[in-house]
Amino acid sequence: MSVAEALRQQLQDRLDPQRLEIIDESARHQGHAGWRERGETHFRVLVVAGCFAGRSRVDRQRLVHDAAADLLRDQIHALSITALAPGEADRAS
Repeated sequence: MSVAEALRQQLQDRLDPQRLEIIDESARHQGHAGWRERGETHFRVLVVAGCFAGRSRVDRQRLVHDAAADLLRDQIHALSITALAPGEADRAS
């Protein structure tokens, strides 16, 4: 399973998102810290989930980081997060 697939599975399982977009931005970071030849080191995610309702931006990011903790420990170098509650999803467009 690729890192992106594992990330998708973990976020799906733990956050039950209504919308989930994962973009591998590793190629944009070639030669930078944490970059690896095979890629899949730098990701951008958009997660729209009910569990974010009423939570601060920091709390939402903590939930995403907790859901992907094992991947962030040794496979993902950077994760850019947009975490929205369902009513906020129009801001992500």
